[in-house]
Amino acid sequence: MTTRTVTLLDVARAAGLSKSTVSDALQGSGRVAEATRERVREIADGLGYRPNSAARRLRRASTGAIGLHLPHTATRLDYYMNLAFGAVERAQEEGLDVVLLGTPTAAHGPLATRVDGLLVIDPEAGDTAVPGLLDAGVPVVTGERYPGPVLCGAVVCDNAASLTALLDHVRGNGARRPGLLAPEGDSAWAQALRSTATSWAAKHRIPVVVRSVPFVATPGEAAEATRLLLAEDPAIDAVICGPDGAAPGVLGAAIAAGRAVGRDFLVASCVDGVATRTSHPPITAIDLRPADYGRACAALLCDILAERTPADAIRHHDWALETRASTLPG
Repeated sequence: MTTRTVTLLDVARAAGLSKSTVSDALQGSGRVAEATRERVREIADGLGYRPNSAARRLRRASTGAIGLHLPHTATRLDYYMNLAFGAVERAQEEGLDVVLLGTPTAAHGPLATRVDGLLVIDPEAGDTAVPGLLDAGVPVVTGERYPGPVLCGAVVCDNAASLTALLDHVRGNGARRPGLLAPEGDSAWAQALRSTATSWAAKHRIPVVVRSVPFVATPGEAAEATRLLLAEDPAIDAVICGPDGAAPGVLGAAIAAGRAVGRDFLVASCVDGVATRTSHPPITAIDLRPADYGRACAALLCDILAERTPADAIRHHDWALETRASTLPG
């Protein structure tokens, strides 16, 4: 049985204080009475709270740069490029450069000597680089939560709600047997899509046929997955594509199979982008606002570095459903 990591919020609740007050008490900063500091330390010790290395080394920027780690297979995707541009723009407002990180090696030296903090986007438990990044000795903000015991800041999207919105939308436009091309891997996003498909199907008593595709599936791979899906189950009347940029492949495969997209067959994407907006017909998609998401991640890290917010702060990022001709009968 795995024991849940005690967080700063747990200590704050037990002490009846705000997280910022507890953080100040444990770090010896801020205007906190000595008696309060002592009580907070005793509560933290009693709960077994251990601040991570990032929290212990919290400080103002000194190298003038932050690091950005993207999924190693995803740097060619439109979504991540826009996210990176947003992060760079926001960091520059604080006078910080952004360093795009490759796989860490000993030859590069400790990260803590090269950057003041880290942005780790869509971290996966199977990515061998991530544990070292999370324990690099500098504050860390993840884009989506890391599926493991770690204490750091995070900016999260409600991916369950966004897929629910897509499923509700295609159901409202006549779909009765939708399919989902879900990305492989154990990122928080991939896990949310799969679990949401299961729970939505149970709630509405409408099966959702799920097939796995690569996290960075190409349109060709999405087309082949759709072709096989329709061959196995001709009753499929809608396909929602998870990976960024792959939905045009679903569209092409549906048309090749003789389906009338937008009328008797609906196509949607979990990630909006140039490919979905310029397809014929244009594809309904979730606009995750990646540039704004990158800005939000960088803003949180800057606030942590400047001690404006606790090192384990969680912030939420909004999305929008963009309905287009691929799911609008008539």
